Amino acid sequence: MRLGVIADDFTGATDIAGFLVANGLRTVQLNDVPPADLQVDADAVVISLKTRSCPVGEAISQSLASLNWLKARGCPQFFFKYCSTFDSTPKGNIGPVTDALLEALNESFTVICPVLPVNGRTIYNGYLFVNGVPLDESGMRHHPVTPMTDANLMRLMDAQSKGKTANVPSTIMDKGAEAVRAELAALKAKGFSYVVLDALNDAHLVTMGQAVADMKLVTGGSGLADGMARAWATSGDAAKAAAEGKPAKGRAIVLSGSCSQMTNAQVGAYRDAVPAKMVEVERAIADSEGYAAELAEWVLAQKSELAPLVYATQPPEKLKELQDRFGGAKASEAVEHTFGALAKKLEAAGFDQFIVAGGETSGIVTQSLGIGGFHIGPQIAPGVPWVRAVGKPLSLALKSGNFGKERFFFEAQELAG
Repeated sequence: MRLGVIADDFTGATDIAGFLVANGLRTVQLNDVPPADLQVDADAVVISLKTRSCPVGEAISQSLASLNWLKARGCPQFFFKYCSTFDSTPKGNIGPVTDALLEALNESFTVICPVLPVNGRTIYNGYLFVNGVPLDESGMRHHPVTPMTDANLMRLMDAQSKGKTANVPSTIMDKGAEAVRAELAALKAKGFSYVVLDALNDAHLVTMGQAVADMKLVTGGSGLADGMARAWATSGDAAKAAAEGKPAKGRAIVLSGSCSQMTNAQVGAYRDAVPAKMVEVERAIADSEGYAAELAEWVLAQKSELAPLVYATQPPEKLKELQDRFGGAKASEAVEHTFGALAKKLEAAGFDQFIVAGGETSGIVTQSLGIGGFHIGPQIAPGVPWVRAVGKPLSLALKSGNFGKERFFFEAQELAG
């Protein structure tokens, strides 16, 4: 095992796993803390948790249990993976989990790098940008669970962690890995615990990958992992590494719970071409199980060549109206339970391809289907691979909210054949 990844949600896990496979690393994704006796033969293991917005103590406990499992198998380097939009509240969970992992590893210093230039996530002078717009001016400002109202990663990290955060600017990143390593050493000597690495382009990813090669713990987005994997100069075959995760042909369904800007565009484009059903929040709250059975009957009645769509995706103004009316947490929980129950009913009816949008929705669907792990397959879009369940004849495409282009739902089915 070359690298052990602890991811704070399911789509984030498949995101980073997809980039590792694309660089030729045989990668297995395990969902939830693995059993103590489980053995895995892989270059990289990605453990996907559902700790992004759970209570801080629970996030720390699950992350440390995952770390211990990886350590017991001789893993030499660890990666705490969170979203490239730094999804968190002022209290965490990114800072507290990072601190707990550092302490458990007897380390005092790491990098903060939620970056993915290919998907428009860049960092300049420590500020996070989404497609050229500061984080707090992007669609993430209206996120129903972790609204991001500041783009300054140093302030965000300092507010939720024990230490202080510095920045390595792009001017130093431009000078190469040796210059970055020297700056990291200088900042560590000054007492900083975390350093935000600027990244504006592909070359910066390779530089940072080389610069953190000897660091016990790194944290960030899949762009950093991409740079690390490329810096290792693996001679692995990407197609061979992805073979076990290649989707089988089957009956597909699209389930969309994300309310991100891109998912709204994707739902809009797909809804015009297929049978589509919007989840009614009030009915989900009243009886999620019974409502899921009704939705399953509707899906089974559809005869379209493309997968039917069941969605809770809403534009910001409609989302706010629903939150004001029902309460954000109550509405989200009811919709999640409905999607989970629906997925189980569709599996029982013979569906074996699940295309899912949104981290929370992906988590509940995966858990409801009883999937313990994935083989990682070919990428549909940067950060979104097809995956095949370990031990079950199911294939899934788990999409983080803002990932993919407008025709993503079409492209997923085209790649599956």
